Amino acid sequence: MLYLLTFTLALSLALYGVPLARRAALRFNIVDRPDGQLKRQAAPVPYFGGLVVYLAFLVSLALTFEFRQDVLGLVLGGTLMVMLGLIDDFGVLTPGSKLIGQLIAVFVLIRSGIRIEIVAFPEWLDLALTVLWMIGVINALNIIDVMDGLAGGVGVIACVWLFVVALLNQDTVSASMLAALAGGLIGFLRYNVHPASIYLGDAGSLFVGLMLGALAMTGTYTAVNPVSVLTPVLILGVPIFDTFFVMYIRWRRGVPVFWGSPDHFALRLRHWRLTVPQVMLVSYGAAVFLGGIGVLAMFVSLGVAAGLIGLAAILALVAALLLKRVDMAKPAERPLRPVGTDARVP
Repeated sequence: MLYLLTFTLALSLALYGVPLARRAALRFNIVDRPDGQLKRQAAPVPYFGGLVVYLAFLVSLALTFEFRQDVLGLVLGGTLMVMLGLIDDFGVLTPGSKLIGQLIAVFVLIRSGIRIEIVAFPEWLDLALTVLWMIGVINALNIIDVMDGLAGGVGVIACVWLFVVALLNQDTVSASMLAALAGGLIGFLRYNVHPASIYLGDAGSLFVGLMLGALAMTGTYTAVNPVSVLTPVLILGVPIFDTFFVMYIRWRRGVPVFWGSPDHFALRLRHWRLTVPQVMLVSYGAAVFLGGIGVLAMFVSLGVAAGLIGLAAILALVAALLLKRVDMAKPAERPLRPVGTDARVP
């Protein structure tokens, strides 16, 4: 009942708050304007969707949950990401300053006891992996926010799988926070599906990335076999895949990885004559499939788990090779419909 109440509160707050945030963003002209290149939406689309997700998450927990040190640390880290993202939505941050802000938020998490802990590894390696994981996931959710409903929908699916893991671990704290995050995101998606009337913005994508990355670290995955330590990677497999794919393509082209470019898998699927809803179905299906493999790997023998993870890796490689063949320099066989993209695609 606590999970349902937390989820319902967050959902209701988001459904009520998003239209208000949209009107505020339009009034103060905080919008993403089309440029005919990366941003192909038909008209300017307001930000502030991520701010509503954050507030819905925070208020629903405040009304249903008793805060403790690690929860407060996670909330503080998420708040830092929201503030950093809001500043970045105004276009005044450099990639370097953005990275410094992310490192500060990760430091807050570590000070709160939220970190990777692998018994076989020395402490310095656990800390290094924590920083690498968190910075990677935060930016992966930011990178994938290039199409209506993509980051929010994939985030909801990740919440569901991590919620299952939290229930299996009897971790009521993580389960409650994931229920709140899922409720806020679903309420936001009501207005973000194609054609989107509001965007997450960097404030939202950075916040969701930090929350998912941190809550993935709090789970226990290796009770049956050590290979399932990779379960969080599979649960967040879609944004992680897009991050590595985009980095590889930009490296091959000699383009700095922090520059915006239409190399994302979702935009390449659009060149395969898929509509935006069809791209969403493919992306959501991949997220459900990878998360399911990750959770299943927690309950099988070492050999079976290794085989499942190996299968997922092979499928990801095949998908990357197929997507790499799409020539983004040529117009799509079917004219591209307006596609909502974030203001700054990393």
